[in-house]
Amino acid sequence: MSEPCNGPGPVEEQGWIRRDVPRFVIGCEEDEQDMGQMEAGMKNEMLRQDDMEVYENESSSERQIVVGICAMMKKSKSKPMIQILERLCKFDYIDVVIFPEEVILEEPVEKWPLCDCLISFHSKGFPLDKAVEYAKLRNPMLINDLNMQYFIQDRREVYRILQEEGIDLPRYGVLNRDPDNPEECNLVEGEDHVEVNGEVFPKPFVEKPVCAEDHNVYIYYPTSAGGGSQRLFRKIGSRSSVYSPESNVRKTGSYIYEEFMPTDGTDVKVYTVGPDYAHAEARKSPALDGKVERDSEGKEIRYPVMLTAMEKLVARKVCLAFKQTVCGFDLLRANGHSYVCDVNGFSFVKNSMKYYDDCAKVLGNMVMRELAPQLHIPWSIPMEAEDIPIVPTTSGTMMELRCVIAIIRHGDRTPKQKMKMEVRHPLFFELFKKYGGYKTGKLKLKKPKQLQEVLDIARLLLVELGQHNDCEIEEKKSKLEQLKTVLEMYGHFSGINRKVQLTYLRNGQPKASSEEEDCKKDGPSLLLVLKWGGELTPAGRVQAEELGRAFRCMYPGGQGDFAGFPGCGLLRLHSTYRHDLKIYASDEGRVQMTAAAFAKGLLALEGELTPILVQMVKSANMNGLLDSDSDSLTDCQQKVKARLHEIMQKDQDFTQDDFQKLAPTGSPSLVNSMKVIENPVKTCDKVYALIQSLTSQIRKRLEDPKSADLQLYHSETLELMLQRWSKLERDFRMKNGRYDISKIPDIYDCIKYDSQHNASVGLEDTLELFRLSRALADIVIPQEYGINKAEKLDIAQAYCVPLMKKIYLDLQRTHEDEAVNKLHPLYSRGVMSPGRHVRTRLYFTSESHVHSLLSMFRYGGLLDEVKDQQWKQAMDYLSAVTELNYMTQIVIMLYEDNNKDPSSEERFHVELHFSPGVKGCEDEENVPLGFGFRPASSENEDKKPNQGSLEDLSQDQTDDALPVTELINLQRRSPMIRNRKTGSMEVLSETSPNHSSKGCTSHRLFQSCSRQSPEIKPAGGLGFEGCSMVPSIYPLETLHNSLSLKQVEEFLSKVCESIGEAQAKTMKALSGLFDSQSQTSLYSPQQPLSSSGSEASLRPPGQPLWYGSIPSSAVSSAGPSSPTTDSSGLGLNFSFSE
Repeated sequence: MSEPCNGPGPVEEQGWIRRDVPRFVIGCEEDEQDMGQMEAGMKNEMLRQDDMEVYENESSSERQIVVGICAMMKKSKSKPMIQILERLCKFDYIDVVIFPEEVILEEPVEKWPLCDCLISFHSKGFPLDKAVEYAKLRNPMLINDLNMQYFIQDRREVYRILQEEGIDLPRYGVLNRDPDNPEECNLVEGEDHVEVNGEVFPKPFVEKPVCAEDHNVYIYYPTSAGGGSQRLFRKIGSRSSVYSPESNVRKTGSYIYEEFMPTDGTDVKVYTVGPDYAHAEARKSPALDGKVERDSEGKEIRYPVMLTAMEKLVARKVCLAFKQTVCGFDLLRANGHSYVCDVNGFSFVKNSMKYYDDCAKVLGNMVMRELAPQLHIPWSIPMEAEDIPIVPTTSGTMMELRCVIAIIRHGDRTPKQKMKMEVRHPLFFELFKKYGGYKTGKLKLKKPKQLQEVLDIARLLLVELGQHNDCEIEEKKSKLEQLKTVLEMYGHFSGINRKVQLTYLRNGQPKASSEEEDCKKDGPSLLLVLKWGGELTPAGRVQAEELGRAFRCMYPGGQGDFAGFPGCGLLRLHSTYRHDLKIYASDEGRVQMTAAAFAKGLLALEGELTPILVQMVKSANMNGLLDSDSDSLTDCQQKVKARLHEIMQKDQDFTQDDFQKLAPTGSPSLVNSMKVIENPVKTCDKVYALIQSLTSQIRKRLEDPKSADLQLYHSETLELMLQRWSKLERDFRMKNGRYDISKIPDIYDCIKYDSQHNASVGLEDTLELFRLSRALADIVIPQEYGINKAEKLDIAQAYCVPLMKKIYLDLQRTHEDEAVNKLHPLYSRGVMSPGRHVRTRLYFTSESHVHSLLSMFRYGGLLDEVKDQQWKQAMDYLSAVTELNYMTQIVIMLYEDNNKDPSSEERFHVELHFSPGVKGCEDEENVPLGFGFRPASSENEDKKPNQGSLEDLSQDQTDDALPVTELINLQRRSPMIRNRKTGSMEVLSETSPNHSSKGCTSHRLFQSCSRQSPEIKPAGGLGFEGCSMVPSIYPLETLHNSLSLKQVEEFLSKVCESIGEAQAKTMKALSGLFDSQSQTSLYSPQQPLSSSGSEASLRPPGQPLWYGSIPSSAVSSAGPSSPTTDSSGLGLNFSFSE
């Protein structure tokens, strides 16, 4: 584009009259004067009105329309402005005059240049009053109304206007701190909410200064997510926000408080040019981690997105309501709606040539349409051909990844601990009543304020006990002291690491545990259960983040800005709104933090986990989806536990009969553990003796002044470590001399933790204790979920039917995402296959759900081992896996073959993958071998390459069982290697050097090397993989890679249906989860279904959705279903995009 200067001679091109060379000047222009000279010596007298008379005296045939630019120099000389004005000058009859800043600031408006059309807008330091005065004096056509710009500077006015126009905006309240009207300022601040003039805003909420020029917007997080606040500001270098531990709101100034919208970490910026044109682009939300994403040229990375019809209507309304032709505003896409949260007034898109062309064209046409008739200029509106959005599809035998569903156990945690005590003091009963405990007879206290009250009671009782020993306090002193110690542990409360449960006992506690005194009083009491520990460790965070990073590699594609590191395909999908991602977690702190750390690795985020947790992770509690109420075991579980205790209490070697009773499935991992144990009681004796030896060693360390103050991992002290082990020593062996088998998982938990993280203490015999307790735990833990197949299924159904229903829906809805997050086709050059959408659903949960779900897949009748060789190998592999450790994953991937007939069973294809999670202590030598990730089909001896294996098998060697140590060559097994295809943008060649299918050192899904985690001191002695290094994670193994979607759907449907009554309950809970707009389930999006009407054809023929239990209208009708309709008793208001 040539420099701005004058040039005669118009050239007509495609109906848009252009001049060869653009022409606009600073100040007034005279035909012969060149630009350089003007900029060098511009004198005020040149701007006098008589100089402008040149235009008045010109004959009408040569009359030019003068567009004046009146703004601060920084704005009028900005790159977008120059680009647009250059293009505007190509209109044959338009000249542009830029008002110099000194003239605007110093000269009276009478001396400002004349113009027919004025583009003027406020920015810092701009005299808006003078511009208004000029407009009154000269009455030019205004592109952006000037009086409305006063309103845009006040967020209260902006919100008022938006509300009057009926535009959706977040629920908000205004706090005016006006010394003249103190009654307007009514703020009550609570632990996890604020009340503004009677309206309550629970955290997370947003606090915005009322002045729009003040960009210091704060977001406050709830204590359950870690508390603190995120402070947003105008971009400084590469930062746009910073996390602060401060949780209290600001006490000076006036603010708007509004509810926080969960947008999955992206904001949409919309730029209008008149009511009928809007350009939209997404950028990473500044609230997420505060790091500004920049490209190789240092510009903030933004992605053009398509607006929905509703959003286009909003853009039109905003443009007209604020009377700003050129107007920028911010949209938040959340809960299936779009909310306007800010209107910025005049602003241009940066770095988009297409936008510069469009903007100049729209503005030029607007000016000509308005002024050409008045000035008798011959001009007709050029007709434009409509842009047709042609989206290339992937073709060839390549399948397209459509959906990834993963169920993942949380990361490494501190040992879970529990203390029970019976309390009868009136203060405890008052507390129980205060928080509504009598309604259900149970109470959970997690909030800092509630825990503080429990701590106050404990302190008070201890003081009274100290003063007079004979007083009426029945609570045991040692228990009260432990209660006080645990609650005081971290110096502050955070809702993530401790909780107190109170249960009402009408006649006191029935049986004494090993800790209780024998003398009991009658009358009601409360059972107080204190739970602590079980927090995600720094190592757990690293594991989750690394796994997130590795997970990216499962997604195909990736080029452009993200090229050069693994997983770029996913990041690109996500940023361009074609990755439909939802992350769910149960309500336990460790699970939520795992999910947040995983999201951080998956999406390459930076900084603290709290902001990521609040924005990216949906809490799916209170509906059984990912939580289990561990206190209410099913009858079946009670019976199984009793049988387990009975078998494990025999003081003799296991007989053949015991093997039959305890391991009816013949699982090698169980049989091996039973062989290690031989005699269960003798083994428990050994374990008990080893625990006693351990506690006495710790006591000796405590007496030794050198090691007494030793800091252990995660700021634990020797004192706390001793408490942990002494409690297990007391509880494991009961008063009658028998062993409490239910304590075995806790013992294994503690020794596993100490072997890994506290090896530096140098305690003896820890490895032997680890070996024995592990053998016991390998029996007790899996068998608590059922001993024989029928029990395993029964218990599994109690845990995971809601989750399986949800997976069923996730797979079903994948064909219907017509309206989900599409990339604008005009901008998709350089983006592989802009039509591709991948739906990802991640469910983070605890051990019980992972065990149950795996039981369902193993024993629920998905496939027949006898008929299916691959499934038999998978079952053998699973039964050899001893432990579902931290970060265990079950992954379901759905592919679509676009070449197959839409109604064909071969159109959709499902793969099932599994990893047993983190590597254990001495695992390397006795690890069961799987068959690698996405191996070649085992059936290709007599057939063509199997559909299940997406790569061209002619290049593949046959896959033998892969040793764990081999770097799995992911490139070879991933869909990234494509045939070069014409008619598609994907040209990743199979022969390109960096994608060669053999011999390239590619990224294994999970590298074997361990990462040093923060907060870890180098340790001596034997531990896990170099002691306190973070243990690496087993790679994913494919259980099956050629299932049809029909098989999987029929299996899920059958399993869910067989549950009968429980189904209705869970369905109700499910629909409750998605219909409510409460904080627990942040989602109630409404999404039109596929407009193609091919819903029926996408399902296998003759197979109704959910066996025909839903009327067809609920499936095929486009548009959101109304929240009141209830489809056929299933409570199916499923118009969510979950």
